[in-house]
Amino acid sequence: MDRILIEALKVDTVIGVYDWERTIQQSLSLDLTLATDIRPAAATDDLSLTLDYAAICQRIQRFADTHQFALVETFAERLADCLRSEFSITWLRLRVRKPGAVPQAASVGLEITRGELPEATRI
Repeated sequence: MDRILIEALKVDTVIGVYDWERTIQQSLSLDLTLATDIRPAAATDDLSLTLDYAAICQRIQRFADTHQFALVETFAERLADCLRSEFSITWLRLRVRKPGAVPQAASVGLEITRGELPEATRI
């Protein structure tokens, strides 16, 4: 199983637990690792046979535009469900960072992994 990477994708969304956070958009930084078999696409040079990372990035921005959550945890879980469902992704790792959330840290965030990897490809 091969892995497609999307790193440091910036999306703006309404997110936060404090009242003032509910009135502004804040930036999140996302890193994704998506498992897929790229061999059919590579053999034919056909985009429809692989995960279209441009389409995935556009969907992530639409998701961020249309949802508001208090917790980064909820954002991550719901986004992972959305991507796995809409793009038939069997396994993904999603890291979400919220820069500036804690003044003493460059960012805070979390990493989740959802789905199953074939036994031979586990890390």
